[in-house]
Amino acid sequence: MRRRGSRTAWSVMAFVLLVTSGCTGGSDDAPGDDVVIGIGAPRSLLPTDTLDVSGSQVLDALFYPLVTFDEKGAPVPAAAESVTPDAAARVWTIKLKPGFRFHNDEPVTADNYIDAWNFGAYGPHQQSGGSSFERIDGYADLQSRDPDGPDGPQAAPAPKARTLRGLRKVDDTTFKVTLSGPFAGWASTLNGPAFYPLPHAAFSAPGVLAKEYERTIVGNGPFRLSGALDGGDEIKMTRVAGFPGTAPQIGAVTWKIYRDLGDAYDDLVAGDLDVQPEIPVNRIADARGRLGDRLVTSPNSRLTFVGLPVQRPEFAKREVRRALSLAIDRDRLAEQLFHGAETPAAAFVSPVVPGYRAKTCVYCAYDPAKAKALYTAAGGPAAITIAYHRAGGYEAGIDELCRQITTALGAGCTAAGRDSVSEVLVDAESRRGDLTRMTWTMNYPLMESYLAPVYGTGGSMNIHGYTNPAFDSLVAEGSAASTPSAAVAEWREAEKILAEDMPIIPLFFGQNVYGHSQRVTNVVIDSTQRINLLKIGLK
Repeated sequence: MRRRGSRTAWSVMAFVLLVTSGCTGGSDDAPGDDVVIGIGAPRSLLPTDTLDVSGSQVLDALFYPLVTFDEKGAPVPAAAESVTPDAAARVWTIKLKPGFRFHNDEPVTADNYIDAWNFGAYGPHQQSGGSSFERIDGYADLQSRDPDGPDGPQAAPAPKARTLRGLRKVDDTTFKVTLSGPFAGWASTLNGPAFYPLPHAAFSAPGVLAKEYERTIVGNGPFRLSGALDGGDEIKMTRVAGFPGTAPQIGAVTWKIYRDLGDAYDDLVAGDLDVQPEIPVNRIADARGRLGDRLVTSPNSRLTFVGLPVQRPEFAKREVRRALSLAIDRDRLAEQLFHGAETPAAAFVSPVVPGYRAKTCVYCAYDPAKAKALYTAAGGPAAITIAYHRAGGYEAGIDELCRQITTALGAGCTAAGRDSVSEVLVDAESRRGDLTRMTWTMNYPLMESYLAPVYGTGGSMNIHGYTNPAFDSLVAEGSAASTPSAAVAEWREAEKILAEDMPIIPLFFGQNVYGHSQRVTNVVIDSTQRINLLKIGLK
């Protein structure tokens, strides 16, 4: 996932995003020395189908969002001139700044947003970011349900509609968005990849993606692809000449794709990589000595947790789930294994969002005696498996996690490394019974950006299938609230339900622990784990 800032000050009924001064013009398209940045392999580079951090980072260079965030996390205009709600915060008017063009020289207009959002929202397109549009009126009519499931012989019926009735063009630079209900924080959602525009060239027919577009992504951002994507280990970009938004200082970027963070770290130390956004936890101690002040930390919105197969009978009792959480000594894990990269978590949303409260997860305290009693009384399983992505350097942490669980509960615990994040997710979605080490990074700085996708029924990261109607109702009531304080009050009540049900085991709140070469300066990574390409420079 979704992509943003560390804190928000979103306002209510009279909220209006106005043009602010200080935006610079574009720079000359001079090649210069490029900056080489290490990333994982993006799952997709189609904006409405991108949730992972690596894919979002690449798209952040190719596209320019409607809004960005100030230092307090409040949304401010970028490609938008203004984003204005009506009195009920249900009908929003988006006015575009003039002068933006796609990399193929098409002008950016309201149609480009409307076409892209309709494509992403249409259920049969199966876009991973499609749920980003669920608040827009008419979204339900673009979905359909397979009557006998994916393995049955019957085909899913066509949805009732192909376009969102909540989208209406006013003129080439203005469109209105009607939500299905009030949401005063909606402007904060518009920074994510799903809300980027697509050029007319992206479609071979209305609603039909052109066959080659995903290889030749054309955006409206400060960098453009240097050539078609070929599935190799590098993605090269150059700066766009005359870019009308805030212009980057560097002339080119090469994204170097790694399957193993350790290999990226070796390249960083050797001087073959300029920025590594994530130093593997098992190399942090070494990096302190080798990199010195080029090893940097900053808070991010990552929540690391163990997903629990709540639909399986052996984990259906919440007492079993509570016991597993009580068996874990998070302080020991954080201190001995993660070297400052993680902070023990005792809540279900990150500290970077307004409304966070410490220690809302009472079963996150380490109490092995209570854990054993609960587990035995509830008939917890004799053995469990924790699946994780082995390339991230997490093996020692998962092994220690298993050791603690076995010591406290007497249950066998196996750490099962998988070759990719996708494999971990597929295992969880298949309901095979594995626990899964997972992470979530907020899409926008609101409590709701954790509550709905991670725990809500049908949420994009709720892959183990937890559902609680009372929880869903409170999240929805908070989203429909007319003031920030009213929204937070409802969301806090929803979090209390999670604290009782324990659908996941919160483990850690994350920090960006990253390193850079001696060639670059002003390397900043934000709370969504994305490098600010508009700030980085060469010495």
